Amino acid sequence: MNASLRKRESHIWAREANEHYVEPAWCSERLFAEEEFTGLIHDPCCGFGTIPEAAARAGLTATATDLIDRGYQFGKVEDFLTSICRYDNMVFNPPFNIAARFVRRALDLTTRKVAIIFPTARLNAAHWMKGAPLRRVWLLSPRPSMPPGHIIAAGKKATGGKQDFCWLIFERGWDGTAELRWLYRDGGAG
Repeated sequence: MNASLRKRESHIWAREANEHYVEPAWCSERLFAEEEFTGLIHDPCCGFGTIPEAAARAGLTATATDLIDRGYQFGKVEDFLTSICRYDNMVFNPPFNIAARFVRRALDLTTRKVAIIFPTARLNAAHWMKGAPLRRVWLLSPRPSMPPGHIIAAGKKATGGKQDFCWLIFERGWDGTAELRWLYRDGGAG
């Protein structure tokens, strides 16, 4: 084996029911360290509670719901797409196949910011963002591995992310060009 070749550690998993994929905690920890949020944070796709727990560690108040009870002790069961609850900010990892619906609904229900984690490769085809108040794109480095929830629930560790992801920050009232920035797992932003 050529010494210059590294062992590939990325995985390809079968599609998860209800699009439950789990981002590593550093993704939201770094977001809360660099992006300013004023007011309450709500995660309507809380899964195991990664985002609301990172918000709490950052000194922010967070609430959480999900379509399915995935065992997060502070989460409540709610269908976000039919919710009428209003929030200051929403930060979440949406089902990517219906991310546009989630963002539109979140923008209807928030007074400040909506932040979603999103596959970077899908940005060029995200025509649904045209006219949306996209303020900032935070590219994540290194690639986070986002396995299906059942992999994490089974106690397995995710390594070797295959896709690039970013945070999309939509800000109520923003009518300018989106800014492109970097969030590094080990600290710093650019």
